[in-house]
Amino acid sequence: MSKILIRGAKVLGGEAQDVLIDGETIEAVGTGLSAGGATVVEAGGRILLPGLVDLHTHLREPGREDSETVLTGTRAAAGGGYTAVFAMANTFPVADTAGVVEQVYRLGQEHGYCDVQPIGAVTVGLEGKKLAELGAMHESAAGVTVFSDDGKCVDDAVIMRRALEYVKAFGGVVAQHAQEPRLTEGAQMNEGVVSAELGLGGWPAVAEESIIARDVLLAEHVGSRVHICHLSTAGSVEIVRWAKSRGIDVTAEVTPHHLLLTDELVRSYNPVYKVNPPLRTERDVMALREALADGTIDIVATDHAPHPHEDKDCEWAAAAMGMVGLETALSVVQHTMVETGLLDWAGVADRMSFAPARIGRATGHGRPVSAGEPANLTLVDPAYRGAVDPAGFASRSRNTPYEGRELPGRVTHTFLRGRATLMDGKLA
Repeated sequence: MSKILIRGAKVLGGEAQDVLIDGETIEAVGTGLSAGGATVVEAGGRILLPGLVDLHTHLREPGREDSETVLTGTRAAAGGGYTAVFAMANTFPVADTAGVVEQVYRLGQEHGYCDVQPIGAVTVGLEGKKLAELGAMHESAAGVTVFSDDGKCVDDAVIMRRALEYVKAFGGVVAQHAQEPRLTEGAQMNEGVVSAELGLGGWPAVAEESIIARDVLLAEHVGSRVHICHLSTAGSVEIVRWAKSRGIDVTAEVTPHHLLLTDELVRSYNPVYKVNPPLRTERDVMALREALADGTIDIVATDHAPHPHEDKDCEWAAAAMGMVGLETALSVVQHTMVETGLLDWAGVADRMSFAPARIGRATGHGRPVSAGEPANLTLVDPAYRGAVDPAGFASRSRNTPYEGRELPGRVTHTFLRGRATLMDGKLA
């Protein structure tokens, strides 16, 4: 592979430096670097980050290739600056066996726009009744370390306890979709003033908070790791903050859309705003931002949930839940966290690369931008401003809540082990 010289990039937002890539590795970081014959990328003061890592992506393959495939999903990831994604298990068939997770893993290796690490189901068929073959998935070629029934809650306390005990043996983690199912029967949106005025079934905050409270106590009892998916309420923040103060091994994620959007948008009855968990209140949004800034919430994860046009362009009650997010995540984080002064770019690197790689044990990702490290890198133009146009998405789906909204920042280059997957804003 040829050498690449990134000239004049602000590494993690610091002083401008040059970064020389040789093959799959960063050869040198400094000023005034040169390399004869190298491809030169003039960064012009743009921000250089370690490649982003998403701990919560739905790639839909196998089974729902009308929504997304591993190829289109990893292209979308590269366009958003990601070099690794963790693919959720709610496929058809469910990723609850070594065979299915190996299929997803190999599809990721074949397409190569980013690394794909499958997430294994906690229970057979996501039915919450019997543990899936956790050990076999971990020992497979995919090396699964994260297990989740995302889309469904592991609501049986005994099953959840057994899962935590099982993954403890090999350092795995259970990622919980915290939603007490009986409390959300018929729910259509956040329970509150807006749901009452619109006459839509309410989704109470306690449905999330009660499961988180139970699971952090179970994790403490077992001495295992638990990760909270798409945390969305101020009350959930307080529970996780308490658990961490107690020394419980809990981590949590927030989505970009829960950092920006509120349930007031549901007044439009536009199903693009229908998501699980639902958009919450302004108070919740502010609490989530503060928690991400102070480290109570560890990471940003997209919950990239593609759907075909017909599943979203319909009446609210019939619409599928979910939003695409890989290609807009960094822009939303810049808007809500960097431009508000809550995080600097080093903090963004931690919440979107270092920490998710650490939680998911993504070898070679979330590494420092320094000599000898894998050349997984993302170059961002923070000065860019533009309206979101889903027609230009690499994802197969277009269900973005940001269509027409002006957002800052644009990923211009993504490098996966020294190979450009995105160059000058175009997929390689």
